[in-house]
Amino acid sequence: MAPDGFPRTVGELRASGHVLRPVRDEMRENLLAALRDGREPWPGIVGFGDTVLPQLERALIAGHDVVLLGERGQGKTRLLRTLPLLLDEWTPVIEGSELGEHPYEPITPASIRRAAVLGDELPVAWRHRDERYSEKLATPDTSVADLVGDVDPVKVAEGRSLGDPETIHFGLVPRAHRGIVGINELPDLAERIQVSLLNVMEERDIQVRGYTLRLPLDVVLVASANPEDYTNRGRIITPLKDRFGAEIRTHYPAALEDEIAVIEQEAHLRAEVPDHLLEILARFTRLLRESTSVDQRSGVSARFAVAGAETVSAAAVHRGAVLGESDPVARPVDLGTVIEVLRGKVEFESGEEGRELDVLEHLLRRATADTVRERLGGVDLAPLVAAVEAGGPVVTGDRVTAKDLLGELPEIDVLDEVAARFGAESTGARASAVELALEGLYLARRIAKFPDDDGQLVYSG
Repeated sequence: MAPDGFPRTVGELRASGHVLRPVRDEMRENLLAALRDGREPWPGIVGFGDTVLPQLERALIAGHDVVLLGERGQGKTRLLRTLPLLLDEWTPVIEGSELGEHPYEPITPASIRRAAVLGDELPVAWRHRDERYSEKLATPDTSVADLVGDVDPVKVAEGRSLGDPETIHFGLVPRAHRGIVGINELPDLAERIQVSLLNVMEERDIQVRGYTLRLPLDVVLVASANPEDYTNRGRIITPLKDRFGAEIRTHYPAALEDEIAVIEQEAHLRAEVPDHLLEILARFTRLLRESTSVDQRSGVSARFAVAGAETVSAAAVHRGAVLGESDPVARPVDLGTVIEVLRGKVEFESGEEGRELDVLEHLLRRATADTVRERLGGVDLAPLVAAVEAGGPVVTGDRVTAKDLLGELPEIDVLDEVAARFGAESTGARASAVELALEGLYLARRIAKFPDDDGQLVYSG
């Protein structure tokens, strides 16, 4: 519902001084205004600031239709869904019009007749920018009728002839008139369906069953696609690629900090997951993307790390429920749950069959060791080694509370230093930091680790 005081007839709209702008001009001018004012046009988009976004901004300023090309989980869909923020918050449409036509420019026969009869009394409704973005996931069963339209047999049965344009039931693209259409996984559209978009993108008209209806559609078409050499499900036909003004390659976050920021932004955590565990998951994901054992044509989605963080937090909640911890905090022992749960999200090279778990475990250890070196570099952990050797084994696992874990170690200054390095203030966070230090010592072969008879992990000298 538009705010009170907005014009309700086309006469009032003209009197208000409203000016019709094509969608491309609207997006261009709003983008340039944001850039001039120092406002962020792309909230929630991480890691693209120096690469993808400048290219996209230039494409939109040029008025181009855009296809984003990149591996899975690179944020293509999320980026497309921010485009409506460049539209005016409210735009006028002819009230009750099937295609949401602007009151100054009716394009369907029915709206043209109404405008001629009612004149300045033509009723005006207001559409929010969120309603001006339509999205379709391309699937092999998508039809021309879904995207463009088809003859409506009910309207024909009412007595209209097949040549009457009012017999057409409009598809997604014409219904997005004065807005943006997003098509995800464009190569999955059958080639004959892609052909149906050619006229829409170039001549801005539609063809339905041989009948050409000249509609001056005002639509911005944006799409996403995986590289064709990976999907093997189809391709973007050459004439359609030619009609996209810009093809922009996306990528995974280039910096570790951006990878962590994506996890923090996207993950829905049920328990506290300390920063050092998020860093391990981010490093783990990046190592998978560099591994020769992993099929890099498919990529390793950012959703892998996000799902990993959610899994780790769920493991902490589960432990808290079983052991009665009121405020559970994830610990390094919870990282082991990630491998079993998420192994199916990674595509391995054919020669690695049977070694998938070994590869994942090895890379997780590397990510853990790298994080320990980064976080605890310069800290003398010898007193902690001595405490483990002198005080007996330290047991951790999914049946050991944070309080019990800390109680197995004497109060030594190095534990305070470790906690300070990790910013660990609560008991759970402190236990997580100390457990990571123990894991780092194990990986450096300064202490041993083995499972006990109950399946818990034991650190000993």
